Formats: sequence, structure tokens, C-alpha cells
Amino acid sequence: MNKPRARDLGLDFPGTSGSNNAITDVPGVEVGFCTVIEGEGPLEPGKGPVRSGVTAILPKGHSPAPTPVWAGAYALNGNGEMTGTHWIHDGGYLVGPVCITNTHSVGIVHHAAVRWIIETYKEQWGEEHLWAMPVVAETYDGVLNDINGQHLREHHALEALHAAAPGPIMEGNVGGGTGMICYEFKGGTGSSSRQVTIDGQNFTVAALVQANHGRRPWFTVLGVPVGQHLTEDALMSSHELGSIIVVLATDIPMMPHQLTRLAKRAAIGIGRGGTPGGNNSGDIFLAFSVANAMPISQINKAFLSFDWVNDEQCDPIYLAAVESVEEAVVNALLAADDMTTLRPAGHVCRAIDHDRLVDLLRQHGRCT
Repeated sequence: MNKPRARDLGLDFPGTSGSNNAITDVPGVEVGFCTVIEGEGPLEPGKGPVRSGVTAILPKGHSPAPTPVWAGAYALNGNGEMTGTHWIHDGGYLVGPVCITNTHSVGIVHHAAVRWIIETYKEQWGEEHLWAMPVVAETYDGVLNDINGQHLREHHALEALHAAAPGPIMEGNVGGGTGMICYEFKGGTGSSSRQVTIDGQNFTVAALVQANHGRRPWFTVLGVPVGQHLTEDALMSSHELGSIIVVLATDIPMMPHQLTRLAKRAAIGIGRGGTPGGNNSGDIFLAFSVANAMPISQINKAFLSFDWVNDEQCDPIYLAAVESVEEAVVNALLAADDMTTLRPAGHVCRAIDHDRLVDLLRQHGRCT
């Protein structure tokens, strides 16, 4: 059963969201998941239990032709992985899917994403000397999952890719977010979007997060230090073990260097939740625009044209990114379900208590 999201509970997040309040509000963007939950009981390395998965984002959906999307990336703290970013920094674009999984499954998911590209774009990859460099990012789920067992397989990633669809998306314990912990509550996958008007034209900025970061004392919602009040069942004492991946999408025409600047604003979005970006955290962000669609450069003409927004119009775009990231993290927490820990064994990673959160925010005038 779907749990209420932040706005359903009356949390006073600013800004106007799209119809799904999700990254799929950006035209053409599709999201799919494969969630793997197998086994019970204590950890037996290599055997389970397994609580993990893969999240797949298709910037251009299931389009039969490979189309670049212009992109930028930024790492607030680089203790993590996001493949494909060297070319994003230099070339300014990516082709193909963006996948998120656990730390020890990046290789197999990358392998599967390459396979998906080859099979999806058979004509181009069969006739041209093309190479695939999909984006695959990770966060660590070793507290709740037998991560060293490397249980995810190629077919799991392909399942997520083939399942990608528009419309409302699942959140919480789903896909790559299945075994994640956020502010010592059960974390996972979350999303949110914002509508932006520029010179009379309507656009969308949206975020999807895999939230696995933060310590309980840091946790803040809408400026209220709720982590200092919700102190029960905290799992860690002195440092964090997690990370957060943020994927920002928009249909605003933006140049790659502008998208890099947009990706940087994800740091402010997660900072609103209280994290300083811990030493052990891989806080890595990607931003892409679906505007300026054109064929891949290997089969394109010599001279190209490109629309982009004036930098002077970027303030509301940046604000939309910050707000959507902030809300996406809270949506991930609200959608999550309790899960028992494997290392250390015998604890319960609790989902956040909706009623207590609402009571605290209402006391501070941040909930209707």
C-alpha cells in the first residue's frame, strides 16, 4: 500500500509541483525498478539475506534512436562512484540510461546497461563504430543487505530498464534504494518536481534521490531540527556510512556548463536536510536536460544549432532544484518500511514515524 507523501501529510514545502511530483514530470523521462528481497535470518556472507536492487532512469524513454541529453555532474564529497562522468565533464552529454544500485554491483549493472544500449539501438551500434558509456551510480547498503555476496545479476538491471515507464513512481524500499538508510531512519528512493515559468513558457525541474546519508542529530525538515527530538532507535553514534545520489532532470534548454551549475545546487538541497556531506559519504549529483534533441554526433551534420536559457533567468531554476531535492529526501523517508539490520545484527532500522513528524512540524508552524 502506498504511504502518504510529504504534501499528503500537509508538510509545507514551497513551490508548485508537477502532476506526479516526480522526475517523470519532465517530458519523456521514464523510471523503472527491480527490487530483490530474498531470505531471512542472520547474515550468511554469499548466501544472504538479500535486500537490494536497481533503479533505471531513461532520459529519453524507450525512444528507438539514440539521442544525447546534455548534462553536467558535480561531487560534493567523492567517496563514491558515478560512471560516465569523465565524458560528461568533457563532452557535455550522455547517451543511454542512468542507473543506481549498491556499491558492489556497479560493474554488473554497467554491463547490463551497455547490453541494453546495444540491443535498443541495434542499427546504430551495428553499423557504426560506437561505444556505450552509461551512467551508473551507487550507495552502500551493507548494513541491511549481504552486499559482499554480490547477488545482483545482469537480468536484474535489465528488468529495471525494461520496466521503465512514465507516470507516478514508487518510493522508499524500492530498486537501488531497497537497503538504504537515511539519517538513521530507513531511507531509499524519493522524488519531487517543481514547475518554473520563464518568459511566459512553462518548464519542469525535478529530482530523484537514492538517500542513504546523514546522522540523526543533523536531521532537519523545513528548518525544524526533528532529529534532535526523534532520537529512538538511532543506529550510529559517531560517523555515517552512507551516501546520496541525486539525479536532476529538466526540459529547460541549458548548456552543459549551466547543467553543471544546476547539479551543484543539489548540495544545497541535501544541506537543507541537515547533512554537511560527511567524509564517508559519496554525495554525487547529475543534472540533464531533455531539450535540444538531436542525433548522436557520429551521424550528425558538421554545424549544429543550440538553444539555451540566459544565465540571468537561472535563479528560479536553481531554487526549483534545491526545493525538489529537499522534498525528494523526505518523500524517500516517508515511503520507507522497517528493515532488520544484518551488520550489526539484530537491530531494526525504523521508518520515520509519520504522526510524530507531523506533530513536531505543526508545533513549529510548518505543517497545515
